[in-house]
Amino acid sequence: MDRVPILKIGDILLVSIQLDMSDQTAVQLQEDLAERIVATGTHGVLIDITALDIVDSFVGRMLSTIASISKVLDAETVVVGMRPAVAITLVELGLSLNGIRTALNVERGMELIAARVDRDWLVDDTGPDGETTASR
Repeated sequence: MDRVPILKIGDILLVSIQLDMSDQTAVQLQEDLAERIVATGTHGVLIDITALDIVDSFVGRMLSTIASISKVLDAETVVVGMRPAVAITLVELGLSLNGIRTALNVERGMELIAARVDRDWLVDDTGPDGETTASR
């Protein structure tokens, strides 16, 4: 069985999908990614689909499921490298990819995740004496 590689870059996990996804490969990716999110404590997942010429409803649902699993585990998912034809196909199929942010490239995706992590660190907590402290 083929496995999709998951690389750790700083506080981000990079998933580069380079092959056609079978049901078994997709389920394995979901399990592997969930385990890696927990093991690394990462707060961001980048899924690079640059190599995919076609995204069908199965791959669209798989991306949405991965994003949902990641969100439950406190990691934001950003899909990068979407080709125009893939975007058109997703819209024509009526797949909105709920919970998934998109970026044109890995660099922009990393910026989106970094902005989310920075924002989460700046949650205001007001103590009993009225002082405000930043905490996570």
